[in-house]
Amino acid sequence: MTDAAAFDPERLLEALDEQQRAAAEALTGSVCVLAGAGTGKTRTITHRIAYGVATGVFPPKRVMALTFTTRAAAELRGRLAALGAPGIAARTFHSAALAQLNHFWPQLMGAPAPSILDAKARLVAKAAEGLRMRLGSAALRDAAAEIEFRKTGAMSFERYAAVAVDRALPEGFDIDAMVALQQRYETVKDEQRMLDFEDVLLATAGMIESEPAVATEVREQYRFFTVDEYQDVSPAQQGLLEAWLGDHTDVCVVGDASQTIYSFAGAQADYLLRFGERPGAAVVRLEHNYRSVDGVVRAANALMTGRRGALTLSAVRHSADPREPPLTVRDYADDADEAAGVAQAVAAQIAAGTAPADIAVLVRINAQAAVLEQAFAAQGVPVTTGKARRYFEQPVVRKSIELLRAAVQARLDEPLVKSVSDALRQLGHTHHAPQGPGEQRTQWELLDALGTLAEQAPAGTTLPGFVAELAERAAAQHEPPVSAVSVLTLHAAKGLEWPVVHLIGCSEGLLPISYATTLAEVEEERRLLYVGITRARDRLRVSWARSAAPRPGDRRPSRFLSELGPTVQVHSGTGTSSARARAGARG
Repeated sequence: MTDAAAFDPERLLEALDEQQRAAAEALTGSVCVLAGAGTGKTRTITHRIAYGVATGVFPPKRVMALTFTTRAAAELRGRLAALGAPGIAARTFHSAALAQLNHFWPQLMGAPAPSILDAKARLVAKAAEGLRMRLGSAALRDAAAEIEFRKTGAMSFERYAAVAVDRALPEGFDIDAMVALQQRYETVKDEQRMLDFEDVLLATAGMIESEPAVATEVREQYRFFTVDEYQDVSPAQQGLLEAWLGDHTDVCVVGDASQTIYSFAGAQADYLLRFGERPGAAVVRLEHNYRSVDGVVRAANALMTGRRGALTLSAVRHSADPREPPLTVRDYADDADEAAGVAQAVAAQIAAGTAPADIAVLVRINAQAAVLEQAFAAQGVPVTTGKARRYFEQPVVRKSIELLRAAVQARLDEPLVKSVSDALRQLGHTHHAPQGPGEQRTQWELLDALGTLAEQAPAGTTLPGFVAELAERAAAQHEPPVSAVSVLTLHAAKGLEWPVVHLIGCSEGLLPISYATTLAEVEEERRLLYVGITRARDRLRVSWARSAAPRPGDRRPSRFLSELGPTVQVHSGTGTSSARARAGARG
């Protein structure tokens, strides 16, 4: 987008479809954008903000865009800058609240704000010790999760005790003991002058609500709010949003009830579903799916038919090859057989020309990833997993950035790509990747991703500018793509997409998970599968194993599979995993 767009606001709307344009033109008052998977919600909200700035409705310094991850916030800032609206405050709830807390606390309390806890376990252990409770590491983690549940839900101890009647408490705890531990935890935390992650939201909202001067300053600074992924908002976050707004109504919320997968962490889709009941609220639906081919979209719609708040997606894209079904379901003898079959199918897809980074294998729980990693290693296929160390924390990446920093003064006149290539060569990087899997290949992929970033940098980017961009990426966890197959949990895959997705473990006990016993919990598992399905652009390969180990089958297919629609091709796995994998590669 050129600077001319800033003088011709209508040009900002040319790239939008009719539904997206309706959302972008609704600039004032309460606006609810119900955005289905793959319908371009980020494009819509960034164009809406840029259009508001270009038309003069939004003073840039008075706009706050809120999301749930630092990476998403960084993406919003980058897109807004490209649309001619740089300098917009795009932050997570917690980072925005923490900035305000650090600003106002010294004014109100005459001292710096308390330190923020990195983790609760140590203080929970100290609180338990004071109550003469002996807790193992697992019980400590479970107790910390209960504390987070209560505080994210903005519950009093009395309210929590009432809600906990229907909760599965950590082993060895009854309600009275859990409340006593939480009360003692709060005392210990206060004595040590600490705040936890949830306190940041609650304390900031409390300051705004109790101090008129703080409320006036905050509401004068920010007037126009946009909240992305609004289906994931918790009562604590909603309370802070309402404190920020006060009597103002200029807020746009964006979300999809069918992608509510964090209810266990306090997310409440009711805030999204009931937003349209606000006086004068405008509701816009985005239902044109630009991501997935028609067969995938049909399955997603079939899975969510009749569910509260579900949107009906219409596919814009169609399968390129009608002979290749976009969605198949396959069963395997056991978990190891499934892993081997999927790894072989992926290896065949890569051999046929699909880039490793264009393929994902999605699992319900992290434990499923171990056998997959072994199977991929046997096929010589590089993988990256959600549990791996973050890109910018990798020692070889840290060392390369140190070399680039050291080269800043000495290489001011050299082209960026040459400076970066020279630094990477000092660490052993070559133009050609090492053969096969292993640590050498992993190191090469990490360094090559850095070189690719330099090659893709805008013309005129200097080495100091590139080093500064790397620092910003590291702070925002905006990591470069690595040439490897992604192995992620369904929760970690939310917000991402790939041309090819393999969704494994679709059996009863895994999806839905065995501890999902209530109707609400099973419906959350349904939404989790919906998120997995809608990550696929071109091909979706679903599978399940008839048993956990080589013994007679003791599993049943997920109840959800029968709901994906009559056009889904179901294949029965017979013979060796190698034969089934070859069949899967063809299908």
